[in-house]
Amino acid sequence: MPVKSDKWIKEMALKYGMIEPFQEKLVVENVISYGLSSYGYDIRIADEFMVFTNVYETVVDPKNFNSASFVNLKGNVCVIPPNSFCLATSLEYFRIPRNVIGLCLGKSTYARCGIVVNITPLEPEWEGHLTIEISNTAPIPAKIYAGEGIAQLIFIESDEICSVSYKDRHGKYQEQRGVTPPKI
Repeated sequence: MPVKSDKWIKEMALKYGMIEPFQEKLVVENVISYGLSSYGYDIRIADEFMVFTNVYETVVDPKNFNSASFVNLKGNVCVIPPNSFCLATSLEYFRIPRNVIGLCLGKSTYARCGIVVNITPLEPEWEGHLTIEISNTAPIPAKIYAGEGIAQLIFIESDEICSVSYKDRHGKYQEQRGVTPPKI
């Protein structure tokens, strides 16, 4: 199961719409980088954010999600409170082939500021915008930038087709658009 190169990623994006919009080169000038890299793709975050708040003293419960736990924001930047987190969405829309899985790693620029990015694997035949959890582990507020890089995806291709894909099992996050809170 080899990790896929920039040539493979570019072909899959342009020919099959695996990543839309697709940036063919790594953009680095005056931004946190995004676009095609040697063995991955640096994704961007859109301008929609759900920032955790404890104003209403709710509990974050994945089985009984209360939207009062978050404040919805839209803008070019998002300030995450100390020791808190937000949900965001990728600017890119993904269509993962049946014999591929995508893994996500946070960008070092943000990691060096105490910002941790978490995205579950992009499963075979999953499609949609990624919902991204961004944690501020620092004891001070942290700023993130819409339209700029937030994480890198690595694609791994199997030499065998999986017997049941995300699409086959009617996954609850299939074709999600925008920031999507937890579902049961």
